[in-house]
Amino acid sequence: MTEESRDVDLETLTVTSGEWLRGTGPDSDIVVSSRIRLARNLAQFPFPPQADDGTRMEIEQVLRRRVESLSCTGRLGYISVDSLDQLDRQFLVERQLISREHAETHGPRGVGIGSEENVSLMINEEDHLRIQVLRSGYSLDECWNDINRIDDALEEHVTYAFSEEFGYLTSCPTNCGTGIRASVMLHLPALVLTKEIQKVFQALQKISLAVRGLYGEGSQAMGDFYQISNQVTLGQSEDQIISKLKEVVPNIIAYERRVRKALVKENRQRLHDQVSRAFGILQSAQTITSEETMHLLSSVRMGINLGLVEGIEIPTVNELFIHTQPAHLQKLRHEMLESAERNVARAAYLRQRLARQEPHEN
Repeated sequence: MTEESRDVDLETLTVTSGEWLRGTGPDSDIVVSSRIRLARNLAQFPFPPQADDGTRMEIEQVLRRRVESLSCTGRLGYISVDSLDQLDRQFLVERQLISREHAETHGPRGVGIGSEENVSLMINEEDHLRIQVLRSGYSLDECWNDINRIDDALEEHVTYAFSEEFGYLTSCPTNCGTGIRASVMLHLPALVLTKEIQKVFQALQKISLAVRGLYGEGSQAMGDFYQISNQVTLGQSEDQIISKLKEVVPNIIAYERRVRKALVKENRQRLHDQVSRAFGILQSAQTITSEETMHLLSSVRMGINLGLVEGIEIPTVNELFIHTQPAHLQKLRHEMLESAERNVARAAYLRQRLARQEPHEN
């Protein structure tokens, strides 16, 4: 192990927050985070779906050595994902550090994680390597600069599978070309409340942008969070793909802000009542599901940004969205819990975290 690498203690992660949850980035009232992911494969090995465990182990050894020796990312930690139990794998998914596919696949695999949790490098997911950079707020350019630097540093030491005709070769043909997936996580409660969100979906579909839930492909939208990302990677440059998102996202941000202002102007009292009720339930519930928690926290998060709630900050709400998820809750309690038990434990955790907070109308 190099001086720059370390083993990651999952227990310490339960009481910290990644940079992307801190609400410090540009336009973070609407844009929770920006993310860019690159799919890469080594030229001399079969793609992971065709590789046996012996080959996967060889791939992991080659890439782990390179990941741990990276000097452009700050201090990196490493986790052997195949050695984790199901709860710890789900914990990393909730943390946005690995994908669901990485958690659920088989054989030797791992992930390198930056100390700020804004860099993760998944080894032996659907592709040999998935590089991810995640940042708070609307920060696509910063994400691209970071990930491009990491990709270049790795490519100095390994040979990627590349075709002059098709670009970077990947397990799934839809990722060929640049291998890039650029996305932003938006919080759009006002558009959901007014049912204007369908207009946004239809407009995005027409220009080949995908809309997914909190945990990406195949996940449902929870807490009014939506990931918007490119669908096409072949035939376009990285700059073109990122520019397309950058043309669209500011319009959605402006749309959400306009609708929020209209809601306050039309009936501030009713909106304040909705936010206060949501806050009150979170402070006093004796049992609460993950889905209801997300819905209520969404109202409170909007209320903070509209000046309807004082005494609680956006980073706290962002953290609660993650810490009340099933795996986080069980890690915090240091015990396995059935669904009904998790609902009771979640309510107790929320009461503890929000005990001294009071809603307030300016």
